[in-house]
Amino acid sequence: MAEAGRPQRKLSRVGESLYRVLGLQKGSSPEEIKKAYRKLALKYHPDKNPDDPEAAERFKEINSAHATLSDQEKRRLYDQYGSLGLYVAEQFGDDAVKHYFLLSKWWFRALALCCGALTCCCCCCCCCFCCGACGPPKEDESYKYVDPKDLEAQMRAEDSDPPIVAQPPPAGPEPLPSVSARTDA
Repeated sequence: MAEAGRPQRKLSRVGESLYRVLGLQKGSSPEEIKKAYRKLALKYHPDKNPDDPEAAERFKEINSAHATLSDQEKRRLYDQYGSLGLYVAEQFGDDAVKHYFLLSKWWFRALALCCGALTCCCCCCCCCFCCGACGPPKEDESYKYVDPKDLEAQMRAEDSDPPIVAQPPPAGPEPLPSVSARTDA
C-alpha cells in the first residue's frame, strides 16, 4: 500500500529500477549484486540510523531488490518482463507470465479480432451454442412434463404382485411361545 505522502509505484515492463536501487547496471553478476547489497545494507541499516525513518525505508527497498535479484528465476522474469512480470508470476504462476504477455500484444489482439470477424463468430462459446454442439437438446418427448398422478397409475398397472403386509417367520430351532403363554407370565 502506498503511504499518504508517497505516490504508489507503477508496475514496469522493463527491469531496471531494482538494479538502480543497488547502484548497478542491468546484467550485473551475482557477486556484484551481493557486494552492492552488503555495502548499502550496512549504510542504511535501521540500527545504524535509529533516528532516520527514510533510512529504514531505503533499507526495505534494498532488501527487496536483493531478494528479487539473488533468486535466479525471479531475476530472469524481472530482466525479461520487469516488475509487471513478477506481479503476474506471483498471482498466476511462472508459466502464465509468457502467456499473459503474448495475449497483451497488439498483433495477437488484431489476429483474434480478424479471425472472429472472418468466421462471423464472437467467441468459441458463441459458435458452439449457435451451431448446437453445446446447446440444449432439441424438443424431445422424453423431456415433457409428467403428472405425478399419471405416474402413480402407471406404476400400479405395471405392479401385479400384491403388497407385502406381514413379516416372514423367523428361522430358528425354537418355536415361538403361544399368545396364551405370554399373557400368563
